[in-house]
Amino acid sequence: MFVYSSISHYQSQLTQGHTTCVEAVEHYLRQIAATRHLNAYIAVYEAEALARAKELDALRQQGKTTGRLHGVVIGVKDVISHEGHPLTAASGILQGFEAIYSATAIKKLLEEDAIIIGSLNCDEFAMGSTNEHTIYGPVLNADDESRVPGGSSGGSAVAVQAGLCMVSLGSDTGGSVRQPADFCGIVGFKPGYGRISRYGLIAYASSFDQIGIFSTNIPDTALLLEIMAGPDPADSTASRQQPDAYSKELDTPKTPYRIAYFPEALDHPSLDPEIRDAIYKRLESLKNEGHQVQPVNFDLMDYIVPSYYVLTTAEASSNLSRYDGVRYGHRTEKPVTDLVDFYKKTRSEGFGKEVKRRIMLGTFVLSAGYYDAYFTRAQKVRKLLTSKIELIFNDFDFIILPTAPTTAFRRGEKTEDPIAMYLADIYTVMANLAGIPAISLPLFRHNNGMRFGLQAMASRQNELSLLRFSHELLTNREN
Repeated sequence: MFVYSSISHYQSQLTQGHTTCVEAVEHYLRQIAATRHLNAYIAVYEAEALARAKELDALRQQGKTTGRLHGVVIGVKDVISHEGHPLTAASGILQGFEAIYSATAIKKLLEEDAIIIGSLNCDEFAMGSTNEHTIYGPVLNADDESRVPGGSSGGSAVAVQAGLCMVSLGSDTGGSVRQPADFCGIVGFKPGYGRISRYGLIAYASSFDQIGIFSTNIPDTALLLEIMAGPDPADSTASRQQPDAYSKELDTPKTPYRIAYFPEALDHPSLDPEIRDAIYKRLESLKNEGHQVQPVNFDLMDYIVPSYYVLTTAEASSNLSRYDGVRYGHRTEKPVTDLVDFYKKTRSEGFGKEVKRRIMLGTFVLSAGYYDAYFTRAQKVRKLLTSKIELIFNDFDFIILPTAPTTAFRRGEKTEDPIAMYLADIYTVMANLAGIPAISLPLFRHNNGMRFGLQAMASRQNELSLLRFSHELLTNREN
């Protein structure tokens, strides 16, 4: 019976002849078929995945050189371009559209012999925290099907949580990898801004977006990052710094870490008391292990979410203006009187409620009468926040925070209260505003039965240290 634990163990089994790529793909296809009701996948590339698995098995059996992701089965969020495959951002405005090129991240995975098994459900245009805002219907949390998996990358999280692929890709604009990872009890990693090329990632808010990784362990995360990271001539915002050998440098001699936490965050009234107590207890354990753990005053907590939503909706209103029905995607079939009427009807039919809300918010904050009052002030807060975090990292290696204020909430619980849903991003949006790497680690279980995590952040472009620290935390986690 095929059982997956890590990429290295799986590839060792391939080398020893205990399994094959075909057996692995067939296993995941059976799992996907048996869990259709979870609604994680919107398209499964069954024939293509099996054909590629056969090719890779033949390559290995002939003794030829194989890639670092040889036979690794990966699911991809429906906002990342994969040439010749559906790319809809879970939106009616892109129904029937197929990608005409592959994202740089996808090309790098395929060059290392990965197998893309399918496209994963998400909130429309990556806007949401529950994976309920999608034309394909909501994704269910495999741990408790009455609860949401988080969003916007809920399908990507559930695919790993329920064992429907080995690892998956999502996108993180304000926590859309870390929050669903927290709700689903798996690892969710957001690299620093620009570490992985955004070429081929459908834009929500361009100065925030980053491709992220879902997995069950840190070595898998490190290997995928090592492969996807690096400069890209197609993306001017991609880091020009060559990536570290993340997967080979995880195990290093233990040294005392300098760890900061914000009392304003852990004592925030929105935070579940059990989550607060679990994190305080873990901080005390770290202190007892010899690490330096200190509180740091952070007086910007109440400004983070408003600033984030002003800036991201402004960028979204600009980015989504390209979906006009003229060049590609949905086009209204209703009678129109002029071009403006055509745009209105096409976009009204194609976009969902949450996307329309954010476009309208963004258009409002960019309007002549409110630009300085909202957008300019939010930019100032972002600059202030970034400067403050940089100062903190002069004295500390990591910042520890909750990932979310509560465990996964029930379906429908937040849909009629968008403000409450936005405020649930209070702990994750900070990393996107500052462009720093962050990770959610599944360390705890609530008395309601749901798993939840701890979030760690490191300084800009310091993914290696963050992965090392995360590896230690997961290896030594208390059961």
